[in-house]
Amino acid sequence: MTNRFSFAVEAVDGAARTGAISMYRGQIRTPAFMPVGTAATVKAMKPETVRKTGADIILGNTYHLMLRPGAERVAKLGGLHKFMNWHRPILTDSGGFQVYSLAKIRKVRDDGVEFRSHLSGEMLFLGPRESMAIQRELGSDIAMLFDECPQHGASDSDLQAAVKRTLDWAAICAEQPRAEGQLYFGIVQGANVPELRQRCAEELVAMDFDGYAIGGVSVGEPEPEMMHAVEITEPHLPADKARYAMGLGTPAQLIELVARGVDMFDCVLPTRVARNGTAYTTRGAINLRAGHQKENFGPIEEGCDCFACTHHTRAYLRHLLKAGEILGLRMLSVHNSHFFLEVMRDIRRHLANGTFDDYREEFIANYQPTSKVIEGRANSKLAKS
Repeated sequence: MTNRFSFAVEAVDGAARTGAISMYRGQIRTPAFMPVGTAATVKAMKPETVRKTGADIILGNTYHLMLRPGAERVAKLGGLHKFMNWHRPILTDSGGFQVYSLAKIRKVRDDGVEFRSHLSGEMLFLGPRESMAIQRELGSDIAMLFDECPQHGASDSDLQAAVKRTLDWAAICAEQPRAEGQLYFGIVQGANVPELRQRCAEELVAMDFDGYAIGGVSVGEPEPEMMHAVEITEPHLPADKARYAMGLGTPAQLIELVARGVDMFDCVLPTRVARNGTAYTTRGAINLRAGHQKENFGPIEEGCDCFACTHHTRAYLRHLLKAGEILGLRMLSVHNSHFFLEVMRDIRRHLANGTFDDYREEFIANYQPTSKVIEGRANSKLAKS
């Protein structure tokens, strides 16, 4: 395998842009949404189904895979791509966000984080060397650097310490050997403090990584603060590298973040809310368990060409959900994943045609804000699930 990496911007509208990341295992069209495959699977979906939704890349989770089945075992079985039968690009996060989620059972040190497994209670350690070694064994195409994500509302001293550790750990990560063709993406921290965001971004850029992520967003802060964190970070990131907003967001948020210059996204929402009977439409999220759906013989969304909408009615899907049938969860997962990726396709098309502003205005005007239950990063104790 050789590294055939390149990133090209093809059209620009203000800060928004469309282009492509070309890699050995395929091209990632940007803006791109990455379905989340926490434990080497996108929940309730077969790999070929994920591909049919239009996904160019998926996300795997270092923390969960190190616990079960273990990175060494995945490596012995041929690496993550072969293990899960997904032969297009995979991005692995560093495990840092999950360690952040375990605030009550972990201890941050200058060399990494000591924490207890949420599965066995065993005391474990994860630092920059360990994280990159695990991602190397998994064989992902894009490996995220190990960083410290501070809690929302952290003190100034804690924020400064988190940025310092993130930069110190990034320098260590940069020295670690990579899987063949593997890219390294740095993660910018700094909460909503412009000076910290600028410092973190500029020092990471000086280390010359392959791409950059905006971390520490959607960790409990109001949406305006989340957008502000992106706005104060983006100007300090290079125009010739991909920009990734981690753990975001709702369809409306994705469009607003593209308008702020972001190229890549991931979020658990499409499959997570599907398990609660929620489906996304261009007018907002709807509850298919609701009683008024039981005689609705239309699709989830008129004009949607996903398998769920072309083969099943809302009434049937409600029946499946109320009966506890797995097919209902699968069909909503298929529709929601397709919907998020369709939004990405629409964004790319409108950017290419110079009509993005009109599309953005119309979508936001029609889209009803969703319940707080399903907004943002869907924060829970191990959110990537």
